[in-house]
Amino acid sequence: MIENEFSLTRPFADAIVEAEKLIAEAPPAQTEQGLLEGYDYLAGSIRASLQMAWAYQRDFPYFTASTGPYTKMGLDNPDTLYFNANIRDDREYLVTGVRGTTADLSFQILNGDYSPVEVPDSLAAFDDRQLEIGPDGRFELRFGPARENPGPNYFVLGEGSSMLVVREVYSDWMTERRGEIRIRCLDTAGQAPPVPDRSALAKRYGVTGKILLSRLKTFLAFPKWFYDNLPVNTMTEPRSTPGGLTTQFSSAGHYELGPEEAMIVTVPRCADAPYQGIQLGSLWYVSLDYINHQTSLTADQARVDPDGKIRFVLAERDPGLANWLELTGHDRGYVQIRWQRLARDLGPDDGPVVEVVKTDELPDRLPHHAEARVTPEQWAARIAARQDAVAARMLG
Repeated sequence: MIENEFSLTRPFADAIVEAEKLIAEAPPAQTEQGLLEGYDYLAGSIRASLQMAWAYQRDFPYFTASTGPYTKMGLDNPDTLYFNANIRDDREYLVTGVRGTTADLSFQILNGDYSPVEVPDSLAAFDDRQLEIGPDGRFELRFGPARENPGPNYFVLGEGSSMLVVREVYSDWMTERRGEIRIRCLDTAGQAPPVPDRSALAKRYGVTGKILLSRLKTFLAFPKWFYDNLPVNTMTEPRSTPGGLTTQFSSAGHYELGPEEAMIVTVPRCADAPYQGIQLGSLWYVSLDYINHQTSLTADQARVDPDGKIRFVLAERDPGLANWLELTGHDRGYVQIRWQRLARDLGPDDGPVVEVVKTDELPDRLPHHAEARVTPEQWAARIAARQDAVAARMLG
């Protein structure tokens, strides 16, 4: 018997009301632009939370896109396709796929999820260099409990393993192609999960609300852990990225620029990093619009000067330069550089040097300013290419 039309969805509806209050009272919402972006962020978080709750099938898992252009979180990398599947440490899972041509493909096992008080432990992290891949790009790997002589491409699930995260990372959006990946639990292959009853659906709605609130609270707290204690308009030396991705280093910072100011970020092109990219993020700790604006660049997308250095320019006003990163009205925000698939540790000399100048001073401060200029027509072509490339990526 149905109690009323809201008896299943009420916990989720209540969570949305609480989530809206969190958004409206958060520091980034103190401006009109920030508040509107907060509501857009809330919509993406609702979509993602529903997907995560309904995809929670540890015995019958499948990969879902955990973050994308319309479900952003955690200063998402515009160059990365994120996938995750729920698992348990006492089952065996078969992951099959085809290696695409992207710059990096990595796997990570987490025990738990991000919370407002801690980052989940990484129990294992590796990239496809540790896999045996066929000449046609096909691969198989298994995850499961410790076994004697398990064979190649077998990875032990540590105690508490709960999520498999896969990242496929582009360096050149125009030419690289995504691969394919699937997962199944070998212990339940050929069976079917039980049909959800009323109790199961009620639980999913309740879990969705909890995921939503946890997601928002967590990533509102993240900048305090990793960014806000840094001096403004600076970036850190390269350091191993928190969270266990051992082949990834990052440099982080936050900026505050006036309408006639520009930040020059100069960094060597790293030949030892198949992927090197910079991005901007809003105070909501999500990427800026990277489809219709150039708010990120990889080393392959950027202009590299003859001295082997890349000079990015963060500014609100268009300086007419190839490596301009658009602030899109955000006078404050986050900036991050990532290096991935490294074969060595990075040091201070690999990292960025930051300088804040007046936008009109750029011709005198950039040694290759004249060669780096682009016309409005060339800029429009760059944006059109980004729009096409992201659309192609999303369609697979």
